Amino acid sequence: MDKKFKLVSKYKPAGDQPKAIEQLTEGIKKGYQYQTLLGVTGSGKTFTMANLIEKLQRPTLVIAPNKTLAAQLYQEYKAFFPENKVCYFVSYYDYYQPEAYIPVTDTYIEKEAMINEEIDRFRHVATSALLTRKDVIVVASVSCIYNLGVPEKYFDSIIKLEVGQIITRGDLIKHLVKIGFERNPIALKRGQFRVRGDVFEIIAASEELVYRVELDGQKISHISVLEKTTRTIKEEMNELIIFPPKHFVTTEPDRERAIKAIKDELKERLKYLEKNGLFLEAERLERRTKYDLEMIKTLGFCHGIENYSRPLSGKLPGEPPDSLMNYFPKDKNGKPDFLTIIDESHIAVPQISGMYFGDRSRKQILVEHGWRLPSAMDNRPLNFKEFQERIGTTIFTSATPSVFEHEKSKQVVEQIVRPTGLVDPPIEVRPVFIKGANPKSKGFGQIDDVMEEASKNEKKGERTLIITLTKKMAEELNDFLKQRGFKCAYMHGETKTIERTKILSDFRKKEFDILIGINLLREGIDLPEVSLVAILDADREGFLRNETSLIQTMGRAARNVGGRVILYADTITGSMKRAIAECERRRKIQLAYNQKHKITPRTIKKEIREFN
Repeated sequence: MDKKFKLVSKYKPAGDQPKAIEQLTEGIKKGYQYQTLLGVTGSGKTFTMANLIEKLQRPTLVIAPNKTLAAQLYQEYKAFFPENKVCYFVSYYDYYQPEAYIPVTDTYIEKEAMINEEIDRFRHVATSALLTRKDVIVVASVSCIYNLGVPEKYFDSIIKLEVGQIITRGDLIKHLVKIGFERNPIALKRGQFRVRGDVFEIIAASEELVYRVELDGQKISHISVLEKTTRTIKEEMNELIIFPPKHFVTTEPDRERAIKAIKDELKERLKYLEKNGLFLEAERLERRTKYDLEMIKTLGFCHGIENYSRPLSGKLPGEPPDSLMNYFPKDKNGKPDFLTIIDESHIAVPQISGMYFGDRSRKQILVEHGWRLPSAMDNRPLNFKEFQERIGTTIFTSATPSVFEHEKSKQVVEQIVRPTGLVDPPIEVRPVFIKGANPKSKGFGQIDDVMEEASKNEKKGERTLIITLTKKMAEELNDFLKQRGFKCAYMHGETKTIERTKILSDFRKKEFDILIGINLLREGIDLPEVSLVAILDADREGFLRNETSLIQTMGRAARNVGGRVILYADTITGSMKRAIAECERRRKIQLAYNQKHKITPRTIKKEIREFN
C-alpha cells in the first residue's frame, strides 16, 4: 500500500500562511495550471508549500535556480516529511567544460568533467523512488531539463529477485552485466558486484549498502543487507529490486541499430560537406565518427557517447529528449500528474528558458565544422515550450515575481505577514566615500565603515553578510578582513556543491562571523543568525543591483528581529528607490498586523541540519 504524505511540524500555519494555503488549494481545485505565491523573505513559503503537498497528496517536483538553494530546500522538505521519500537531484559535475570549437582561432576544446559520485547516487535515488512509489518529493536544480536516458528502458532493465526464485549463477551474472554493472573481485564500489562461489555481493547505484544474494543450487536461498566494512548482516530481506547503475541503458540490439543509423547519417553528411567543398570538415568528421563507432561496437561506449543519444534511443530528429519529468507519473490521458513548484521563479524561469539556446548555439558550430554529426544537436536540454508541456500543475514562489509569472498565473497570492511577526528590516543609505564629518565612521570609505559595523555585530554574537560586485572583490575582501583579525569566508559560483552547504552550516554554527558573496547569496538562503546585510556599491545600476536583486538581497536580514540593511551608495538610483519603496510598503502592512493582533516579533529559530 502506498504511503500518504504526512507533514510533521510543531508549528501550525500562521500569519498569511492559512490564507495562502486555502487560496492556492482552491485554485488547483478550479483547474488553474499556473499560480504564484508572492511570499516575502522569511514568511515561510516552504512551509506553505509543504501544507499544500499534504493536502493534494501528489508527487512533487521542486525546482530551484541553484544547487545551494536546492540543498537547503532538500533538508527542509526532509524535515517536514520524515516518513516519505524526499530526493535531491542536481548536476553531478563538480567541474564541467563542455565540448566547443572557436572558428576564429581554430581552437577545439575537448569536454572535461569531474563527476561527484555522491551526487550521482542522489540522482539514482530520485529516479528509482519515482518508479516504485508515489509519496516522492524531488528537489532539483534547473539541470533537471537535460537528457536523462529513456525511463521505459531504465524501468524495463530492473532486476527483481526474491527468496525461492529459480535462477542460475550464470544467468544472474549475465543480467547484472547486461544492465551495466561491473564485476570487481576486490574492492566494491557503487554499480559493481562480485561473486564468490554461489554468493553475490552487489552495491546498487543509489546506495552505499552491500546486498548479499546467496544461491542454493539454482534457487535464491537468502537475501540480506550487509554492513559495508565488517560485512556483518544488518537485515534479512525477502525480495530485492536492483536498478541499472546508469540512466542511459542500451541493449545489444539497440547498439546494432544505432551503429547502422550513425553510418547512414555519416554517409549523408559527408556527401553534403564534400558537395559544398568542405573537405577538411568531411575528413575530420569521418575519422572521428568511425573511431567512435569502433569503440561502441567493441566496448559498448565511447568518449562523448551522449552525442549519439538520438540513434541509441531510437528517437526521431528534433524529438525532445527524456528528462527527469518523464520519470514522474502521468494520468490516464498521458498528461503530467504531479505538482511542480518553481522556487525563486524570477531567476529559475529565465534560466530554464535560456539553457536550450546556449546549448544549441555551441553545438551548431561543432556540427558546421565537422566535429559532430547533426544528430548530436538532439542531445540537449528541453526548450521552454517542451518544459511547459511536461510539468504538472505549477506554483511559482518568489518575493519578487517577474512579468512572466504575473501574466501566466490565474491568481497571485500574497504572503506578506510572517508567522513570527518579523517586519522587513529598516534600510539605511550611506555614502561609498565617507568624509570625516560622518560621525558613524572613523574610516574613509565603505570598507572601513562595514568593518566597524561587523565588529559591533560580532560582539552581539550575530552574523554579517557583505555583498560585493565580483568574485575577485569577494576574495580580496576576504583576505583583507582576515589580515585584520576578522573570522570570515567567501562563497561564489566556483565553490563546489557540497562545500557550499558546509560553508553555510559553519556560518550558522559561528565558526566564522562574516560571509562575503555576490549573486549567489540572494535567493532563498535561510540564515536567521544574520542581522546585518551590507551591500557595497549599491548604486552600480545593473543586473546585480537592480530592483529585484536589491529586494532579494535585503531580505537576507528579514529573519532576525534586529535585522537591518546598509546600502553603500553615492547616488539613489531608480532601482534603489523602487526597492526601498516596496520594502516600506510591506513593512507598513506587517507593522499594522502586529499592532492589531498584539504580536511581538521574534527571531526565527531554525535547527542546523547536516546534509545527508
